[in-house]
Amino acid sequence: MASRAQRMPRSLRIASSAFVLFWFVLAAFPFIWTVWGSFKVELDFFSIADWTNAITGERTKAAHGSPFTGAGYYGAWVQEEFWRNVINTGIVCVFVVCTSLTIGTLGGYALSRSSYNYTFWLLITALIFRAMPPITLVAGYLLPFFQWNLWGILPTTIIVLVAINQPFTLWMLHSFFKNIPKELDESAKVDGCNQFQAFRRVIIPVMWPGVITTGLFSFLLAYNDFAVTSMLLSESNRTMVPEIAAFLGTTYTEGNVMFAVSAVVSATVPLFILVMFFQRQIVSGLTAGAVKG
Repeated sequence: MASRAQRMPRSLRIASSAFVLFWFVLAAFPFIWTVWGSFKVELDFFSIADWTNAITGERTKAAHGSPFTGAGYYGAWVQEEFWRNVINTGIVCVFVVCTSLTIGTLGGYALSRSSYNYTFWLLITALIFRAMPPITLVAGYLLPFFQWNLWGILPTTIIVLVAINQPFTLWMLHSFFKNIPKELDESAKVDGCNQFQAFRRVIIPVMWPGVITTGLFSFLLAYNDFAVTSMLLSESNRTMVPEIAAFLGTTYTEGNVMFAVSAVVSATVPLFILVMFFQRQIVSGLTAGAVKG
């Protein structure tokens, strides 16, 4: 039996393929252009006289003997020690994801199996808290952090990011747990498991795509955050996004803009690899939420 693609008229297949290719190029062009420009000097990539200099690299060739140069990456990673910001980002992301998933899985599972009326209002309260702009919540933390001399360090930022992210994690995992039949818990108890053993040995393996999807969203919140990290971290403890903004804020210094461009590429590539690596789990988690019981 011929597949639907084979039954489709040739002209329609060509038109649909061209449309998909067009939108792919349109969506990928900004990043591709940024990657290309990161190997140029500032006078080429931001040329006002002739935009084609960004392609040909005339000034880059004159300065470095080649139309491409890694000076932007060297300046960002070695001269400005961007690797420190990468390590700080990694520390923040690991602790935010681990803490959020631990609290979220336990809380989401408990709420999904609870028959009390307060469960609904607790989730509504969490949703209202998550809907508030993060910048308004940070202001409440500043005074005690200054008084207790806790401002500017990574642990306080991790605490605030977990507090902001936890309602979303709780809601998302609760919805995944609700799709898992309670009969699985009962079957595990019949086989001799207590409630926690049923949760760990039976429910979590079934829920794994949902856990990965929620963990990825938690990771992205911590990885891409600017408002919280820029307010709560000192200059020596910045994560990547505030440091990139700092590069852009010193445009009067020659080369700092290209440091920012190179840092943007360095920060984006890991996200692309991460999403591609977990794409199956993400799609499975977003569409199904759990294996059907």
